[in-house]
Amino acid sequence: MSDNPEDVPFTLLKAWTYARARLKAAGIDQPAIDARLMLEAAAGATRTEIVTDPYRLITPEQSSTLNDYLARRERREPVSHILGRKGFWKIMLNVTPDVLTPRPDTETIVEAALRDWPEYEPRTLLDLGVGSGAIMLAILAERPGARALGVDVSEEALAVARENAANLDLDNRCSLLRGDWTAGLGEATFDLVVSNPPYIPTRDIETLEPEVRDHEPHLALDGGHDGLEHYRLLAPEIMRLLKPGGRFLVEIGWDQSGAVEALFAQAGAIAVATLKDLSDRHRVVWGFKKPLET
Repeated sequence: MSDNPEDVPFTLLKAWTYARARLKAAGIDQPAIDARLMLEAAAGATRTEIVTDPYRLITPEQSSTLNDYLARRERREPVSHILGRKGFWKIMLNVTPDVLTPRPDTETIVEAALRDWPEYEPRTLLDLGVGSGAIMLAILAERPGARALGVDVSEEALAVARENAANLDLDNRCSLLRGDWTAGLGEATFDLVVSNPPYIPTRDIETLEPEVRDHEPHLALDGGHDGLEHYRLLAPEIMRLLKPGGRFLVEIGWDQSGAVEALFAQAGAIAVATLKDLSDRHRVVWGFKKPLET
């Protein structure tokens, strides 16, 4: 029997086995997960259906689509680009090559942002470098009283964020602005400021995995000669834009905790600390603006 799903009427189970083996042979990390995600999309099947109805046949057209997906993944194109979407926190986002693919590590920001925030309490949020809208929209989806502004220098990224906000019915509680970080925000202030700025040292970009190096926007990756270029600019600006008692959360590289904490402390932040992600790596620096004295 041929192993090519274009030649035989594969079942869901055989197609998944075939796809997983092909990705494993290509050296792809997590081949079983990638194979399942692409099979679900190609065959119009859910994860549950693959398990509960494993002998369902897939059509020749679905087989052809799966083969196309597998060929693209073998060339190290990210699954998020192949399928055009990516799950993040509790929401599904459209993703294109114009934005970073949302990563589970970044959910550390969302989790911390929601901490000590009563569900219906109205607060204002600023997301600097909003990209696909992942952080901003995940928070808005959890806090109905929140309103947000997302800023990005890329008009293409803003188009993705705008579409995601509309798809999630959150566009009535957020605005999107093209700008270079905080330029043009004037005297506006916010209860919470979040950001996932570029933090990869320029020299290290060529050493990244092909999925990132060859398929994601370098504008969203390049943090300058030491990876800290954007934090130097952002620290004092974020502190300026925070309301008294307001909080900030910024993603960092795993080895940048001390340097970024120092930059925010120098800018006047208090209670500055670093949170770890699920892999137990330093991931988010956070702190507060000093409250007004009563």
